[in-house]
Amino acid sequence: MNHANPKRARAGSIELEYEELGGGARTFVLVHGFTGSRDDFREQLPELARLGHTVAVDQRGHGGSDNPGDGYTLAQLSADLLGFLDAIGIDRCDLLGHSMGGMVALRFALAHPERVASLVLMDTAPGPLELPTRKWFEIGGQIAKSQGMDALFALMRKVAEKESQRPEPVTRSMERMGEDMYWSRIEAKISAMDPAAFSELGNVLSEHEDATGRLGELTCPTTIVVGDQDLPFRKPSDVMERAISGARQVVITEAAHSPQLENPEAWLAAISEHLTHARKT
Repeated sequence: MNHANPKRARAGSIELEYEELGGGARTFVLVHGFTGSRDDFREQLPELARLGHTVAVDQRGHGGSDNPGDGYTLAQLSADLLGFLDAIGIDRCDLLGHSMGGMVALRFALAHPERVASLVLMDTAPGPLELPTRKWFEIGGQIAKSQGMDALFALMRKVAEKESQRPEPVTRSMERMGEDMYWSRIEAKISAMDPAAFSELGNVLSEHEDATGRLGELTCPTTIVVGDQDLPFRKPSDVMERAISGARQVVITEAAHSPQLENPEAWLAAISEHLTHARKT
């Protein structure tokens, strides 16, 4: 994992690890997804820093942040984000949430609209997901708790390498990064996770309170970003675009669930356009 500029901040009873780059009047805060970390934005941070002050944070139970063994709900992760922003002195920010991080960012924006100047909802959904991988999360959670995260990673890699249906953008991203680096980054993220985080948040993805009915409450500039091949998130992205006033959807071509890695040029262009527009308001 890249620890180029790691810092720590206390959010309630835990400490969260983060990196910050760049400068400027308004901060862009990046919140990663399930099994991720701030490392998911490693290559993009220098480019984002050219646009202004940028902060990437590891959520509870992920990356370099504390593994407390509990608190793995969207409500608690949103509360962690509030505590984190308070701790580092950010009153109002541009906020991006990826996947599960998007679920957290959406709930944070609904609970604390005065803290969110603009919002990027990336490859995410406002409600529970109907995931074909749900059974895998249940099995993985049992392995994580009984055998540890290293054993879980070994199984994940073995299963993935047997897949014949891996999305082409994922394969291309792996080739560009190099297979060893690709897997070492995933191993670092999985090994750092709290087993309880994997077990509990895997279930949360498909079992949480649906926020679809509240989308109309959002009034800040909002961009919805989704990879064209990220099929579980295409329909939820359409739902959010229709329900959020003034929202704009950007479909990143030749990308699946992580467009910042799979088509970074198009992703950076979309984020730059969002920030340029949002910071005029």
